[in-house]
Amino acid sequence: MLSNADSNMNTNAPNIQQSNPIQLNRLLQLCSANLPVGGFSFSQGLEYAVEMGWLTSPETAASWININLEESIAQTDLAILQRLYQALSNNDFDAFNTWNEHLIACRESHELLLADLAMGKALVRLLRQLDSIDSAAYEPLLKVSEISFVSAFAVCAFLFKLDIVSAQSGYCWTYIDNQVAAATKLIPLGQTQAQNLLFELTENTQLIIDKSNQVVDDDIGTSLPHLAMASAWHETQYSRLFRS
Repeated sequence: MLSNADSNMNTNAPNIQQSNPIQLNRLLQLCSANLPVGGFSFSQGLEYAVEMGWLTSPETAASWININLEESIAQTDLAILQRLYQALSNNDFDAFNTWNEHLIACRESHELLLADLAMGKALVRLLRQLDSIDSAAYEPLLKVSEISFVSAFAVCAFLFKLDIVSAQSGYCWTYIDNQVAAATKLIPLGQTQAQNLLFELTENTQLIIDKSNQVVDDDIGTSLPHLAMASAWHETQYSRLFRS
């Protein structure tokens, strides 16, 4: 029998919803830094931004990453990820291919395009080799000559039975984790500074997802000149840690 103290403790306890452990594990697997897609080979323009002195502290790194999240990832990647998911749900391969091509066309530099296609190709190769996942029905989508990482990520998340918000949240984490890891090496940041930066940047994930899901078709896409220029100039940067 519960005492009054126990009863009050239970009454005041937060309402914690139970997650599906398997789906959570699949999400963690898809977003893991150990996923062999080469994501941490690219800095997405951040290395040149540090070289130019644009990023010199946790605050400037947070500003750079936040702007890219809000104006590029939300406006393009996450908005199209939602449409790719809808196309997969409707078994509409034509729509899927159209949005895949749209994504590729939105990459503003050769380096950003290279990163997107290289990671997409690597993720497709991995998906085909996973023993527990049958991707045969989606082979027409996977065998296209150019597939965006976002598109391959959508197929994986769909086959892993993740809901769209979890997939979008995971994609945000993948980008944030990559950028903070790059900033940690390049600025450089201390490990505690990096962890604080991860907490700060992920606080806005829900707002970024909500924004992306309100974008209408005609408003998809964005232009970030500093990001595009940094990425393009990185191709000829004399000393580099990251791939170009």
